[in-house]
Amino acid sequence: MADVQDLKISLRALALQLKNAGHLTSQQMNEVLSKGMNGKKHPAQAIASLNLSDQLLPEKHLTEEAITQLMAKDAKMEVFHIDPLKIKVSQVTPTMSFAFAQRHGLLPVGLTSEEVIVATAEPFDRRWIPDIEHINRRKVKLVLAKPSDIQRFQVEFFSLAASVTGASAKHGSLNQVNNLESMVELGKSGTPDANDEHIVNIVDWLFQYAFEQRASDIHIEPRREIAKVRFRIDGVLHPVYEFPATVSAAVTSRIKSLGRMNIAEKRKPQDSRLKTLTPENAEVELRLSTMPTAFGEKLVMRIFDPEVLLRNFSELGFSKEDYKHWDHMTHQSSGIVLVTGPTGSGKTTTLYSTLKQLATDEVNLCTVEDPIEMIEPAFNQMQVNPVIDLSFASGIRALLRQDPDIIMVGEIRDKETAEMAVQSALTGHLVLSTLHTNDAPTAISRLLDIGVPYYLIKSAVVGVMAQRLVRTLCPHCKEKVPCDPEAWKSLVTPWSAKAPEFMYEPVGCLECRNTGYMGRAGIYEVMPMSDTLANFIRVETDVTLIRRQAMKEGMHSLRLSGAQKVAAGQTTIKEVLRVSPVELI
Repeated sequence: MADVQDLKISLRALALQLKNAGHLTSQQMNEVLSKGMNGKKHPAQAIASLNLSDQLLPEKHLTEEAITQLMAKDAKMEVFHIDPLKIKVSQVTPTMSFAFAQRHGLLPVGLTSEEVIVATAEPFDRRWIPDIEHINRRKVKLVLAKPSDIQRFQVEFFSLAASVTGASAKHGSLNQVNNLESMVELGKSGTPDANDEHIVNIVDWLFQYAFEQRASDIHIEPRREIAKVRFRIDGVLHPVYEFPATVSAAVTSRIKSLGRMNIAEKRKPQDSRLKTLTPENAEVELRLSTMPTAFGEKLVMRIFDPEVLLRNFSELGFSKEDYKHWDHMTHQSSGIVLVTGPTGSGKTTTLYSTLKQLATDEVNLCTVEDPIEMIEPAFNQMQVNPVIDLSFASGIRALLRQDPDIIMVGEIRDKETAEMAVQSALTGHLVLSTLHTNDAPTAISRLLDIGVPYYLIKSAVVGVMAQRLVRTLCPHCKEKVPCDPEAWKSLVTPWSAKAPEFMYEPVGCLECRNTGYMGRAGIYEVMPMSDTLANFIRVETDVTLIRRQAMKEGMHSLRLSGAQKVAAGQTTIKEVLRVSPVELI
């Protein structure tokens, strides 16, 4: 087969290669030839569609990925796994036309000053190389990729590039915001048509792509001549695309229009929300936030998946013991339950999942939030509005006249809100709220700092839970390694938790985009308020004493909670140390 240069691979040639290498039997080869291309565009796809057993590895099947690896080995080529998050689409698509790429089954995947990196599924058809080298004045570096990936990303890359080029050509003559001084002129400059077909295509692609990549946030960040698009996936931001500045302005206008925001107002921050559908037809809510910057409006969209609210607590990362404590705390008839942690630590998800369970027909559950994170029909939600003097404190006052059983206060930020929340808890209501503290015991000192009297804290607080989110290891590629005693010691000191014999490390594969991680789970520090613990709350409260007593009563610190997940093979020591605070006992 290696002698047949400059020709596309035939089904017969590929089947014969697999048979000669011992992967197919004669009978399997005849089956392949009798079925023909089976409606597929490439022989590798046709053979993979038959789901045949690999004769050298009987427990495995001849997948498209496996066949591509074998083709690469025969052609002495590198296999390239196409990760669109790592390809600068706006740079590579101008290297060839869409028609040329389709005709020869190509996908440009990289560009340097000296070479164009092109992915192909036809390792021996190289007739097109002189044309690309001549047009780009660079050498071609050829890599092999799965035919289905090439076919799929050809359409995505080139249709997006065409939309960006079309939009850029149409809106390029409009006034641009190029510096801070011209920001005040924003309202007077021409507004790109947000309903232009190209812009609509770009926005649709942006949403669908974000859902597909499991993004939690979409950032559109304007710079002097371009705008950067980044996705937050598993807590980490990834660059995705670069738009010309004018296209970015039109895209932002389109999204603002969908969210019923004031398109003309570009000098003030705005907030809104919209609902759309994922590729699987599931409804998803996005919270929109704009902010004026030196080069135009920055737009951030937070994606809220309603499915998160339907997850049980074990899926969120609760151990049986932590859930038992949390469930007991949140099923009290009165008192205040606090969730603490920094922004992005999963507090909202925990609270909404809890409220969803508590919101039965027998109770009146009301929330006051800033802003409403996710609209949920199961309970009554009110949004803080400073313009009309509707603060957290005045919101709680209003709720108390609404005959509530359970109240959720989005965040305790000041003395007035704290006092209203505590008073509500003392007058027979269950109050759930959040605080920004590093761990559970520190929540007590924060309430004291805000100005809540110690005797009210003793009477009102039912319990506190601190939480963080750790990235979980990809189940497809994580690797078992012997436990490093020193690393384990750094995690569990000053407690003598026994080190496991093995733990797992990230490797990286196609499923996790070579990050080694897939998804996130919570680690929790649950501190129920016992009588003994309450006795430690005084005018001059020592948080260290509270922490020590809570540990004696069975509280697991964030790091110990993380250590349990490391021992269970769910995450790594490095990941737990990254998100959890240093603990002093």
